[in-house]
Amino acid sequence: MTSSGTYVQNPSYGQFVAYAYGKCGVRRTELLAEHFEDARMAMNVVLMDFSNKGVNLWKVEKVTTSLVQGQATYSVDPSIVVILDAYISVPNGINGGTTDRLILPVSRSEYSSYPNKSQQGIVTTFWNDRLLSPTVTLYLVPDGTQPTMSYYAVQQIQDAAFTSGQTADLPALFFKAFSDALAAELSTSWAPERYPMLSAIAKESYMTAADQNEEISSVYLSPLVSGYWR
Repeated sequence: MTSSGTYVQNPSYGQFVAYAYGKCGVRRTELLAEHFEDARMAMNVVLMDFSNKGVNLWKVEKVTTSLVQGQATYSVDPSIVVILDAYISVPNGINGGTTDRLILPVSRSEYSSYPNKSQQGIVTTFWNDRLLSPTVTLYLVPDGTQPTMSYYAVQQIQDAAFTSGQTADLPALFFKAFSDALAAELSTSWAPERYPMLSAIAKESYMTAADQNEEISSVYLSPLVSGYWR
């Protein structure tokens, strides 16, 4: 075997840009300041598009928030795209331990239908209000017996710039998808005749990467048939 034995390839944003412009037919010796300014905007547009397209597993993080008795609404970091699974921790009386209880998401319309939004008790649901300054509102309102709420959330991909050899906030499996999407985005300004081809390549590359960006788990479907033997 004469393989490298390493897994450290991590191109800088500058390298991605030069490669993407090459796909557009713009050679490195032709790159000017305006090319790089357009590229900076294009990189961030592409990364935001990646954040929009689905659950990026490498950006899922766990957030734990302390709950206050009688307080229903809590701030959410604006960099969070969407809240996935959430649970509260309830003391179980065993050596200071807690038991985690899943709470379920509801829509604005469903939350609006609750008649007594200030009722305290064990939290069962949450509403994530996705404003510019997002919040999460709980129902029932914490009654002081639940010290914390935890949730898994998708955070947006970090911004792109050229300073200090900055590298992309992406796993290696998404490098091709990113470079192809960047080339397609840049081609709209610098090589519009190539856009149909580059756009098709970018879509295929993204789907290939997205197919690997999934959790592997089993799903079991069981019909409810007990009513037939009453």
